[in-house]
Amino acid sequence: MDTAVFDPAQLLELIETRMPFGKYKGSRLIDLPEPYVVWFAGQGFPPGKLGRLLRAVHEIKVNGLEYLFDPLRQF
Repeated sequence: MDTAVFDPAQLLELIETRMPFGKYKGSRLIDLPEPYVVWFAGQGFPPGKLGRLLRAVHEIKVNGLEYLFDPLRQF
């Protein structure tokens, strides 16, 4: 994933999507703790859309790009 440019629609999707299972069920994907998404990266992301979104959250968090979420957190 190219971390230099993110599609604004994808960022909005990350804001709106909630974790459907586990310890953080109901949390917005952008609010998941970095160690949790790093754990997923090591274990393997789930298939499909959720896996794609978690992969994007992982890339953003481990590359220090969480500031991209700041203007969107109000939604």
